[in-house]
Amino acid sequence: MLYTKIAKPYFFRMDAEKAHHMVIDGLHTARRVPGVPAVMRAMYGVAEAKELETSLFGLRFPHPVGLAAGLDKNAKAVDMFANIGFGFAEVGTVTPKGQAGNEQPRLFRLPSDEALVNRMGFNNDGAAAMAERLGRLGRHRIPIAVNIGKNKTTPNELAHEDYRACLRQLYTYGDFFVVNISSPNTPDLRALQHGDELKLLLSAVMEESGAQAAKSMAARKPVLVKIAPDMTAEQLGYTVETIVASGVDGIIATNTTIGRDGLRHPNAKETGGLSGKPLRERSTEIVREAYRLTGGRLPIIGSGGIFTASDAYDKIRAGASLVEIYTALIYRGPELLRELTEGLKALLKKDGYTSIVEAIGADHRS
Repeated sequence: MLYTKIAKPYFFRMDAEKAHHMVIDGLHTARRVPGVPAVMRAMYGVAEAKELETSLFGLRFPHPVGLAAGLDKNAKAVDMFANIGFGFAEVGTVTPKGQAGNEQPRLFRLPSDEALVNRMGFNNDGAAAMAERLGRLGRHRIPIAVNIGKNKTTPNELAHEDYRACLRQLYTYGDFFVVNISSPNTPDLRALQHGDELKLLLSAVMEESGAQAAKSMAARKPVLVKIAPDMTAEQLGYTVETIVASGVDGIIATNTTIGRDGLRHPNAKETGGLSGKPLRERSTEIVREAYRLTGGRLPIIGSGGIFTASDAYDKIRAGASLVEIYTALIYRGPELLRELTEGLKALLKKDGYTSIVEAIGADHRS
């Protein structure tokens, strides 16, 4: 209860972005203080459990709950995420060149809706700075994904070159990569999800990852595509078809939404991407449909509105192999990781499963 009783009231009295930086900078500092990582592990760490373990993309995940991109944009706190109980983590979104992002204020809490609105605009230090940080870390204790994007000033017809540049600089340091074409906060970025632009982009990304793999004389590292929740059924069908044809390794469903249905908090009027509880049902629908469209052959990471073990389990039964949280971490704190993993174990047992893998896509078989 340390977070909900002490830390959260303190952070929630502060500007949302200032609190965000304080958390990441605090974790960054804490990792170098002797004894602190061990204390964090004792307080928040998640004990390994055979039934929650899974192998995907040739990587081992101790349990299926990871951290979504956006919290650690510059890979400052990577080695602390395992200590506070995550099964994997995404860093970024990172762009080839560092950029300031959109004007502040650009991050807003909606406590009555348990949601956030952000219009950050890919603020980050750039690919070279991230490569340097990750290079100093050495081996990761949990899989680390690098989420890559394009610079705001790069026109869409040259976007593929930005994604290539990120891969080139960061390929050595990530365990897998996520192509972000679904943030609503970079002008026209979402247009890259459709038609020939998506084909060109993904063929350039796959070509670059193949070239990097050949250079390192190792198997190609996995590449996933993160999609938006705001597509029509027809758009989703075409997008998934293009993703499958490109040979990428998986889908992340979903990014934030531009929808505002049923919100009560005045900050709902702010422009930007909405995350948190209001996104839960829609993102699960997209997971379910993407699983159906691919016949379950392409792994999916479910992201959006997960606050309870049941929320996570719904996405897994709908077709997600792994799940991610972000907004719930802001509202519930790191103790949530134990709640989710313990809850998942109980739900598996209730359904008679001995492994999380057996539950993936179960709704499609019942």
